[in-house]
Amino acid sequence: MSTSDKRGPLQVARRARLLEALRRDGVLRISDLADALGAAAVTIRRDIAQMAAEGLVRRVHGGVALPVEGEPGDGPAHAGSPGGRSAGMLVPSLDYYWPNVAQGAEEAARELDMRIVLRGSSYQLDTDMAQLTRLVDTGVDALIVAPRLDAPTAEHTVEWLAGLDMPVVLLERTASAGPHHAVLESVVTDHALGAAMAVRHLVSLGHRNVGVILAEPSPTRPHVRRGWHEAAVECGLDVDKTVEALVPDAKSPECKAALDQAIDRALETGCTALLVHADAEAIALVQRCEERHLTVPGRLSVVAYDDEVAALFSPALTAVRPPRRSIGRAAARLVADRLADPDRPTHRVVISPSLRIRDSSAPPL
Repeated sequence: MSTSDKRGPLQVARRARLLEALRRDGVLRISDLADALGAAAVTIRRDIAQMAAEGLVRRVHGGVALPVEGEPGDGPAHAGSPGGRSAGMLVPSLDYYWPNVAQGAEEAARELDMRIVLRGSSYQLDTDMAQLTRLVDTGVDALIVAPRLDAPTAEHTVEWLAGLDMPVVLLERTASAGPHHAVLESVVTDHALGAAMAVRHLVSLGHRNVGVILAEPSPTRPHVRRGWHEAAVECGLDVDKTVEALVPDAKSPECKAALDQAIDRALETGCTALLVHADAEAIALVQRCEERHLTVPGRLSVVAYDDEVAALFSPALTAVRPPRRSIGRAAARLVADRLADPDRPTHRVVISPSLRIRDSSAPPL
């Protein structure tokens, strides 16, 4: 049975009207076609993907157009290959942590003859839907997304992503959707392992009281806290008699007071080492220790979590480094593999961070 024989009458009519609209108007946006044809955007995208594979149309930035004679397109020569495809990438920040992730994705995409369409969202937004919808409407073939999963709209966003007729890969997030809780493909750092590595490093130096300070707004915070807690218990440390503190963002005027409370708790409990997430908060803590005439290392050893700028500080901070570029590269490769084989099993990739030992950790005095 031919491909055309499998199409229902509604799809055949819709495709004919789509071609007629393109002959009349030239390039059209997905949203315009959805309105004109009275069909959902996801249905229009599915039609366009099939028609592009048959060489009837060509996808362009922002929409679809008729093929140009002699111009390579999405036709049969591209079947089974991601070549010429694009992936929309939405990350919650373009100035911290995520630029290196995006760089890794773009490096892998170039190797795979793909294009990354990068957009930035915000941790302050309640929903990512506006940006995601715009990305999909540009005609991308896949999405690589780090959505807000702590927002009230998170469940709706995940269900929408799961219902798209295109590959979706989550970055540093995991989620499931539907009545059977089917998981979405994802690439994540094993942040709990990174925190455990930091604790074991400090214990190996002789520390028997290792606390943790966590930046309150970070989605990484629960994983770092879990790794610290599990490793401390495994090493026989008393997690109830040490520092476990949440602090505001280092830019917040309330951060200094919160760090002072954590330092006071360290002095009270005999804590000699701290794991601090993230770099900015770790640097602020060490500066506050200096102002209070507490040596680092010496009175307190400090391990930062993120390693964005930890090495540039003095003393250079021992730090856990998440594999940011590798996370981006793995996500782009997952997209390419899914485009080449839509029926492959769902993959969830976990990548280990590394520990960079520098000047801020030493045996206790």
